[in-house]
Amino acid sequence: MRALALLGTLLAALLLASAAPASAHAALRGSDPADGAVLKSSPGSVTLTFTEAVGLLDDSFRVYDPTNHRVDTSEAEHGPAGSDTARITFPKKLGTGTFTVAWRVVSADSHPVSGALTFSVGKPSATTATVSTGPVENPVTGSLYNIGRYVAYLAVALLIGAVAFMAVCRPPDPAPLRTPVRTAWWALLAATLFLFVLRAPYEEGTSPATAFDLSALAKSATGRPGLALLARVALLALTAALHLLLRKRVSRERPSRPLLATAAALSVALALTWAAAEHASAGIQVPLAMTSSVLHLLSMALWMGGLTALLITLQRSATPLPAAVVTRFSRVAFASVTILVVTGVYQSWRGLGSWQALTDTSYGRLLLVKLAAVTLLLAAASQSRRWTAKLAPAPAVTAPDRVPLPVGGPADPPAEGEDAPPLDEPPATPAGRHQAALRRSVLAEVAVGVAVLGITTILTGTLPGRAAAEAAGSGTASDAVGIPATSVSMVPFDVGTPNGHGKVQITLDPGRVGGNSVQAVVFGPDGGISTVPELRLSFTLAAQKIGPLPANVTDRGGYWAADSVNLPIAGEWTMTVTVRVSDLDQVTVTKKVRIAA
Repeated sequence: MRALALLGTLLAALLLASAAPASAHAALRGSDPADGAVLKSSPGSVTLTFTEAVGLLDDSFRVYDPTNHRVDTSEAEHGPAGSDTARITFPKKLGTGTFTVAWRVVSADSHPVSGALTFSVGKPSATTATVSTGPVENPVTGSLYNIGRYVAYLAVALLIGAVAFMAVCRPPDPAPLRTPVRTAWWALLAATLFLFVLRAPYEEGTSPATAFDLSALAKSATGRPGLALLARVALLALTAALHLLLRKRVSRERPSRPLLATAAALSVALALTWAAAEHASAGIQVPLAMTSSVLHLLSMALWMGGLTALLITLQRSATPLPAAVVTRFSRVAFASVTILVVTGVYQSWRGLGSWQALTDTSYGRLLLVKLAAVTLLLAAASQSRRWTAKLAPAPAVTAPDRVPLPVGGPADPPAEGEDAPPLDEPPATPAGRHQAALRRSVLAEVAVGVAVLGITTILTGTLPGRAAAEAAGSGTASDAVGIPATSVSMVPFDVGTPNGHGKVQITLDPGRVGGNSVQAVVFGPDGGISTVPELRLSFTLAAQKIGPLPANVTDRGGYWAADSVNLPIAGEWTMTVTVRVSDLDQVTVTKKVRIAA
């Protein structure tokens, strides 16, 4: 059990390290005006269309004019096309130049998504607003939220699985399981309340310090993810009452069918609180997907929670566990594994969309890791079934002329001069050896299962391959993960002479693989636009040994520009900028810039 606790701690650390930035689950399909469009007149509104339904925040849209001042807009609302759109309107006509639209929404499966786009009125400006390229969510908030989700998965598995083990498998002494069940209930309640409090900061991308704002808590209580968490709290209260009744019945006799049906209904309702706020609630075939998700979670709980209950019973039971208990659980586990495989195959197909996504997307590669872990888990389960079969009672043999002997038979009387064997160290029996082997095998299953739950938690926070492919097909994949459509970089320089310092603002549009237009504006020490006799710009991707690729920017009267620079591969490129401020004084500086696929 100490080894399992250490494994859980390590997986929590993995979740902490992998939480920022998180991948979003809705992708921007298109916008009106289109990203990078040049319009003859001012638009009356901006409408975004996503691959799935999205929720709106108080600050879902921020629009900036060419001078980096915020533009007044209406409150964000869904467009006439439905909940997969988001729209704002402008109360008055915009001026000319390039405007930047920064947006942030919450996808239907509860994960925030943000990005940015630009459009120009009249003609593009020499300058555009600088939009943050930071992560979709606050790293600390995202890490804490993922850890809370992981604890909730572990707790619901132990709660449902252990109670089902007591009710269905009927161990002779359920006392060792009562403390784990209470611990699981309290852990699930604490994790649920923790997630509810963090819900608003998670959606807004703010720090955990904003969690206890009353208006934020009220807003969380009206959104679908928040309502699902509150429903889970109410169901846990009902579960506690049922557990008290079930414990009394189990200690005396087999629970009645109405009692078992009530427990099953509560378990299904608990599982629905996950399905209603994650992958299954968005995308294609939502009713079938939610049914599959509920069955998948319940099967996981019956198997993994039941395994943990079996391990605790084997470890702490004062007497050898009857073979009938292990046999009953073996049947439950086999049915659970069958359902897990069927629902897992369906969910993988729904999330991937194609075989190519297995290797070309983060979701697919993580799914391969999970499949490898599940294969190892099934191998351990197969070994456990072998030992379970050996523990099964042998067929009875009728022998009327013989009296049935105790297990192991009576001990022969000691020979003269020999001491009797000590009573507290009975000789090892085949059944005892088989139970010890089963205990080790179940421990291995539980350890691998804890790892699988950790991988599952990370997988539910990753953009599904089908959504990634759809976003890539519409040319907006970068927006789905919070990478602005236009890359704007500020590069400071200093030639070491009086007034020989300033900044160069470099804009790459669209900031993706392929042809990009380049605009560079030089600002002097006073912050005003400065003219320089020469500016050179090149790009290098050292990891792939590409470059330097010259941008060949030319003076356009107040700013430098190049109509097309081809950047063929996604990655972190090094941008080299040479600024000459006089016949003798120049300096070369570098800046990292990320080019999206």
